[in-house]
This record gives sequence, C-alpha cells and structure tokens, in this order.
Amino acid sequence: MGDQIEIITAPLVNVRVTSSLNSFMAEKRFDRGLTVGDLKGRLELITGASAGTMTLEVLDENDKPVCSLGDDSALLGSYSVEENYRIHVTDTSKKAMDFDDLSKVEKFKLSEDEYSKRTDTVKAYLMKNKLGKYNEVEQKRMDEERDAAEKAEEEKASTLNIGNRCEVKVQGEPTRRGEIMYIGKVHFKPGIWLGIKYDEPLGKNDGSVGGQRYFEVPMKYGGFVRPGNCEVGDFPEIGLEDDEM
Repeated sequence: MGDQIEIITAPLVNVRVTSSLNSFMAEKRFDRGLTVGDLKGRLELITGASAGTMTLEVLDENDKPVCSLGDDSALLGSYSVEENYRIHVTDTSKKAMDFDDLSKVEKFKLSEDEYSKRTDTVKAYLMKNKLGKYNEVEQKRMDEERDAAEKAEEEKASTLNIGNRCEVKVQGEPTRRGEIMYIGKVHFKPGIWLGIKYDEPLGKNDGSVGGQRYFEVPMKYGGFVRPGNCEVGDFPEIGLEDDEM
C-alpha cells in the first residue's frame, strides 16, 4: 500500500475586503464553511453594499483575478480563496462614492437670518436658557469685572516710570529682571502694556511687534507685559547681587 498524501486546509482564511462604493480596505477572517450567500450578508455589514445586488470577485496577492463567487449556495472553501487574497465587492445598485474627496460632498449652507430663525440651534438653546452672552446678568457681571481689572492695570501703570528697574513675574515663565522702556497702548492687544528691556535674552522680540517699533533693544531682550505682572524697585541684575555678598 503506497504512501498517501493528505492535504489539510485551514478552516479559517484571512482575506482583504474592498468595495466599489469607497476606497477603504478591511482585513477580515472568514470560515471556509460559510456559504457564499452567508458571506454576502457579512460583507453587507462591512462595505454597505446590498447583499442582494453585490457580486464578488477574488484576486490573488498580486491583484490578479482568480475567480468569481457566483453560486450563493456553494461553500467559500470550494473556491480558490487563499491567505491574503482579496475579495472585491461590487454593488450594481449603488453609485460609487469617494469619501476621501470632500470637495465632492455637497455643503449645507444657511444664511445668518435663517440660522437666527431656527429653534434647534446652539444659539437658540443659549438664548432660551439665558446662558453665556445671552445671560444679561452674568454678562453685566463679567463686563464689570473686566472693566475693574483694566482700571486696576491703568492705575498701576500710572505709578510707573520709564527707566524704572523692575522684576517681571508671569505664570508659567521664569522670573525676569530688567528696565521699563515703554508705557502705553499697543496695536496688537487692548489695554495698557509695559515694554521691558530684560537683563538677559529671555524676551520675545527687539522692542517691535508686527513691524511697529515701541522701543529698541537687541533681539530676544525685549518683551511686553501687563502692569500687574511687573514690580518696580531696587532689583539689580540677577547674579550681581550674589557678587556683592
């Protein structure tokens, strides 16, 4: 009795799934005991194609056509579907869509007047519940706090002079020392600001912002801070006070 060779096929097969409806690809594992009809039902959930109108084509690892799965009652294992082959789903009832190209998606446009008339918007919800800027009492309180804070900054600035030695403390940044070079309003932020010439290159500019100059110092030696972040006094350069001890 001669030797017998038994070919054992794995019960599960890993395949790549693509569809004519979009450019996505999924890697899935299927039981070879599935009928083609059952396979279509699962592919419907994966691709969005309709099981009743889809056709299935099998391609090898090099994307060369192998066969078509045309018999819904046949088992998947009866076809030449091997590891890492690709099953391409074509749905003849639907037009392919390219979800990667958003320029082809029709945009919903609404005028400001139409938006204001709707009752299902965030704006309508805020107005109805008097939240955010539509809460007149809260908005008034916030405006008063902002005005009071700005007045405090202006009062602090009125006590300072150009040439004052100072120490600057801004949350999240190292303490810096320097000299006040500018006091007043700036074009890039509201309110009163101080222009500082730092003792060390720990600043952000050279005394100018956006092409407009307020004072002149070497690059990285200049910066702008609010008066509340600045204290004036006898602040020698850091390091010099240690040398005097």
